[in-house]
Amino acid sequence: MLEALEGSMAIAKAVTRCRPEVVAAYPITPQTHIVENISKLVADGQLKTELVSVESEFSAASVVLGAAAAGARAYTASSSQGILLMAEVLFNISGMRIPMVLTCANRAIGAPINIWNDQSDSMAVRDSGWIQIYCADNQEAVDSTIQAYRITERTELPVMVCMDGFVLTHTYEPVDIPDQDLVDSYLPPFEFKRALDPMNPKSLGTMVGPDFFPEIRHSHHQAMVRSMSEIEAADADWQNLTGRQCGGLLSVDGPEDADLGILCIGSAINTLHAAREEHPELRPAKLIKLRCYRPFPAAALCEACRGLKDLVVVERAFSPGLGGIIGTEVRAALAAGDGPMPRIVNYTIGLGGRDIPIELYPQLIESLDSAHDGAFKIFDVELEKLAEEDR
Repeated sequence: MLEALEGSMAIAKAVTRCRPEVVAAYPITPQTHIVENISKLVADGQLKTELVSVESEFSAASVVLGAAAAGARAYTASSSQGILLMAEVLFNISGMRIPMVLTCANRAIGAPINIWNDQSDSMAVRDSGWIQIYCADNQEAVDSTIQAYRITERTELPVMVCMDGFVLTHTYEPVDIPDQDLVDSYLPPFEFKRALDPMNPKSLGTMVGPDFFPEIRHSHHQAMVRSMSEIEAADADWQNLTGRQCGGLLSVDGPEDADLGILCIGSAINTLHAAREEHPELRPAKLIKLRCYRPFPAAALCEACRGLKDLVVVERAFSPGLGGIIGTEVRAALAAGDGPMPRIVNYTIGLGGRDIPIELYPQLIESLDSAHDGAFKIFDVELEKLAEEDR
């Protein structure tokens, strides 16, 4: 049944349906409402879990690491500097192949301090070995959270579900929270075969020297690659149960014969959809929603871009001194593919929560007239606000 819910409450209810046994909570804007609502659900008796209030994000990640290593279904959430404070433990969780789920309420990283949305935080830990899934709206965030538990428990790889802070976490939308019986049928009880047991002592994450470390990293990489089939299967099975799908690894919408593609992740895809509908007179474009960023779906991307002459990559983070993060990886993937390369133009938009208005869409299309292959810029920067030497 549809309910009008704030995104954070929708996630709290979705987590409840997954029956986590341990939740570690530490507040940070804009993630705070998620753990606050989980706390309320626990207090109201709607969620039976061990809710551990900790003193930092490092501790939150450490608690769920220990809980999941002992065989519990575990959950936590964070944002921005909180994700960075967790970073050491995030690498440990993935390196030990501990299954668990984390919600990243995407927020800019300071300095300067900024509490609004971009995706710098999850991008900063993109190489930590976690599966990363990005959500276009709150219904996708709910469905992806439930799917994430199935994915993590089948792959023994942790999953980070990323949703744009404020844009989604603090926005009310009609959301369908699935019935408990449906979720139980999709997500049966989990038994972690490598769980720590005091009656059978063993260690996880011990010292490994050069003789074996490359093989462990290779194994982790291969597991990430194999997880793509589980991500697709989880979404397909969810569609069979609910009639909804999130797009698997990525999805494409638009005229089949369009030779222009625009690719992005997160909620900005909805702005692009609305803008395209408002400007039918402009060059036809396929919109490519990259849902799964890690593992990077190179083969699926090459297929989605087949026949394109131009590809615009739009992202809400970048690497200073290099340019676009996603754009660089898209270019590498397409260069390794078997088809002709489109011209790739890469723009960062909406850093630090700057609004992405529909009016930017015509400017994106028009920019292609003068852009060269490989061009990168912060598209919505107002140069007059900068000192002369920084322009």
